Amino acid sequence: MADLIASEKIDEIRRSVDIVDVVGEYVQLTKKGRNYFGLCPFHGENTPSFSVSTDKQIYNCFGCHAAGDAFSFLMDIEGYSFQEAAVELAEKGNVKLDIEAPAAAAKSMSPDFQQMVEAHQLLSKFYHHLLVNTKDGQHALEYLLNRGFTRESIDKFQIGYSLNSWDFVYKFLTKRKFPEGLMERAGLIIKREKDGSYFDRFRDRIMFPINDRNGNTIAFSGRALGDDDPKYLNSPETPIFNKSKILYNFQSARAHMKKMQRAVLFEGFADVIAADRAGVENGVATMGTSLTDEHIALLKKQVQSITICYDSDNAGKEAAFRASTMLSDAGFQIRVAMMPDGLDPDDYIQANGAEKFRNEVIDGSLTLMAFKILYLRRGKRLQDEGDRLLYIEEVLKEIAKLDKAVEKDLYIRQLAEEFSVSLDALKEQLAGMEKKHSSSKAQKEHAGRSNTPVMLNPVPASSKIRPAFHTAERNLISHMMKDADIAFKVQNLLGENTFNIDEHQAIFTYLLGYFESGHSPDTSAFIHFINDDKLRKICAEIALVTINDEVSEQELSDYIKQVLNYQKMLKIKEKKAEAKEAERQKDYVKAALISMEIIQLQKSL
Repeated sequence: MADLIASEKIDEIRRSVDIVDVVGEYVQLTKKGRNYFGLCPFHGENTPSFSVSTDKQIYNCFGCHAAGDAFSFLMDIEGYSFQEAAVELAEKGNVKLDIEAPAAAAKSMSPDFQQMVEAHQLLSKFYHHLLVNTKDGQHALEYLLNRGFTRESIDKFQIGYSLNSWDFVYKFLTKRKFPEGLMERAGLIIKREKDGSYFDRFRDRIMFPINDRNGNTIAFSGRALGDDDPKYLNSPETPIFNKSKILYNFQSARAHMKKMQRAVLFEGFADVIAADRAGVENGVATMGTSLTDEHIALLKKQVQSITICYDSDNAGKEAAFRASTMLSDAGFQIRVAMMPDGLDPDDYIQANGAEKFRNEVIDGSLTLMAFKILYLRRGKRLQDEGDRLLYIEEVLKEIAKLDKAVEKDLYIRQLAEEFSVSLDALKEQLAGMEKKHSSSKAQKEHAGRSNTPVMLNPVPASSKIRPAFHTAERNLISHMMKDADIAFKVQNLLGENTFNIDEHQAIFTYLLGYFESGHSPDTSAFIHFINDDKLRKICAEIALVTINDEVSEQELSDYIKQVLNYQKMLKIKEKKAEAKEAERQKDYVKAALISMEIIQLQKSL
């Protein structure tokens, strides 16, 4: 696929974009010195270890070791092929490509999946047309308008209407050559067991399209107009629709989330649409399922702050507590919006208006700890001594998890004042809980390090203590990437010798080939020149090591000496073993000769 784009065009695309802009669409970056840093989008972390170099046009994570250039970043984060990444970067850099380039998502789909998506896209447009332009949909349109929906909102979310017919969609799709078996797998029609005939899944319902993160319709939720059961009928899980991976309105909300650096998480799509009408455009919702790790990973690429706005009933509070715990553990800053009992966001907006919802519910949301304090009161009679002591203990456990001393002091003083308890006694009990929490946290981190390469508290690779020869090899490679003359000089100085680290020698070989092909020094282009992912990551890590802009003859000589000395030290170690074996065999003459060789090697160090 990559061969369809000429290498000269690839170079032009690379020069046309700044990797900081590309990565900045997914990661909030802060400039520190010459580089930019942020939280890695490829693994969960609380301390920024993800570095982006505008000089070298590369990125590197010191935690999970993800590394590469703008092309590999899009390939990793979006699952693109190289050509798909090139097409998107060319568009960003205003570089004209002489190839046909359909949507990235469509190119990576199988023909069956593409047909499923095409059928959903076609039906979405048709359902919307029926709702807003036909007499058949007039009663459904009036229902929506009476419920507070606007035409602008109906058009924005492409809300539609399915006819009160058993087989209209079946005939509509098969007439357009969509295979009936495939449409059944897509969840649009259902097969009767008794005779094998098909009928429409959705009939006489208001239709809400569900889109993937690229904006393609992949499922529907149909709302009954009256008291029909079920109130909401959703598409089943299909090859193109997985509820645990989809956030409703993600594609439309993404730009607003990035701009505000906050997402608002709702329980259902009706709340998202109502909130959008109220001016809250950064809202997304899970699709009738609890929050999953896949949802969290999707949000992690966009924001670091989330406001949870679930229903105010007991089930909603339970779900909000579970979601807040998962999101907090993933490193998000959490607030929780609270509404009067019995109301969901849609009901609240209809009853109180958009401005009050924005100002009092969303902007007036609680900190995570304040929400937990209210949550832990549920079901407890605080006038009862037993419940009161249990509540205090539960709140103290949550306070022990807080990182900031000021927060801890604030909440512990509130507890002392509310229940007339000694502040010193609370602090003493809290200290014991903090010790247990720290121990538990350390054990989890240790277990995590044992089972996964991801480092929870990564140390920049450049700050690790390495043997002198190892550091020397890395510094040589870093200088060689910046200057072809240095690369060939190192080749002459090493002679028949090689680097001691196999990966370093491989990168050195690639470098010589890169420069011999006539390429100019360009870190990003060189990393792309390497066709081994492991070597690319090592190379990107080395490229971000801070070194002097120029290397002196003495410095170069010292580096080479460290590389060669290590080989001599290995030889000395080998000779010592031989001498020991000769002595064991009582061959003292051989042992003496070997000892002389060892002395000569030691003198040459």
